[in-house]
Amino acid sequence: MITLRDVHYTYPGETAAALHGVTLEIAEGEICALVGPNGAGKSTLCYTIGGFVPHYYHGELRGEVIVDGRNTVEHPLGELVKHTGLVFHNPLNQISGARFTVREELAFGLENLGVPRGAMLARIEQVLDQVGIAHLAERSPFELSGGQQQRVALASILVMGPRVLLLDEPTSQLDPLGTKEVFAAIKALSRSGVTVVLAEHKPELIAEFADRVVVLHQGQVWQQGPPRAVLADPGLDEIGVSVSRYTQAARAGLERGVWPVEQPLPVTLDEAVAGFGGAAHSGNPASEAARRGER
Repeated sequence: MITLRDVHYTYPGETAAALHGVTLEIAEGEICALVGPNGAGKSTLCYTIGGFVPHYYHGELRGEVIVDGRNTVEHPLGELVKHTGLVFHNPLNQISGARFTVREELAFGLENLGVPRGAMLARIEQVLDQVGIAHLAERSPFELSGGQQQRVALASILVMGPRVLLLDEPTSQLDPLGTKEVFAAIKALSRSGVTVVLAEHKPELIAEFADRVVVLHQGQVWQQGPPRAVLADPGLDEIGVSVSRYTQAARAGLERGVWPVEQPLPVTLDEAVAGFGGAAHSGNPASEAARRGER
C-alpha cells in the first residue's frame, strides 16, 4: 500500500535534510507506529506519505513515494487527499471554521466531493458514534475542549473514507479513556483494510495496537520490527526515546534479581505483572529476599 524508496527531503531554506534515505514498505491494513525523539522526522514522513511534501511544503524531494498505486510527485494534492487522510497534531489546523456545528464540519468535505445527501448523513452518523462525539454533534467546534476538538479533527478525516490514514500524535490532548477509544477505532479501521501510519509517544498503547514500530533518528530509519521487541530495546535511551514505565521497572528488577533473566522485558502493565509474578513464585533466593525487603 505504501512504498518509499531512498527518500530524501529538505525543507525550503534549510541546508540539513529532514529525511535521509528512508526506505519502507507498509502493507494494506497495517498499523505502523513511528517513534523517535523530537526532530527525528516523524511528522515530515507523514507529510511526505500524504503528498503535502512536496506539493504544499515544497522543498527538495528525492527518491520515490508510492501510495495506493500513485506516485505522490506525479499526482496533485487535490487527488491524493481523496485517498489519503492526514490528521495534524494541532486540531485547529484541521477544523475549517466554515461551519457552525460539528455535524456540519463533518459534512464539509463530503459536500465538496458531491456525495449524495442520504449517503452523507449515514456516514456522518457512523463516524460520530465511532469516535464517541455524537453528543457534540450540534455544538460549535470552537466551543469544545482541546481533546474534543482533536476527536472532531479525526472524525472529519474518517468520514471521507480514506484508504490510508496518517496520524500525527492523534491523542496528545486526550485523557486516558478518550485515548483508548480512539485507538480502538483505529484498530477497527485497520481490520477493514485501512492502512494506518501514526506518530505517537505512548509505548504502552503502541505495543497493544500497532503491528510494527519504525524508529526514526535524525531523519533515518534507526530500527523497525514488532512493537514489543523494538520498544524494549535498551538502545532507545541512547537516542532520546522514552520507554514505558514497565520496561524501566523490569530493567531495575533485572539488576536486583527480581525479574526473570529468560523473560523478555515488558512494555505493558499485563506483561509486567506476569513477569514479576512469575519471579515471586520461582523460588529464586534473590527474588524471595527482594520480596521480603531484604538486601
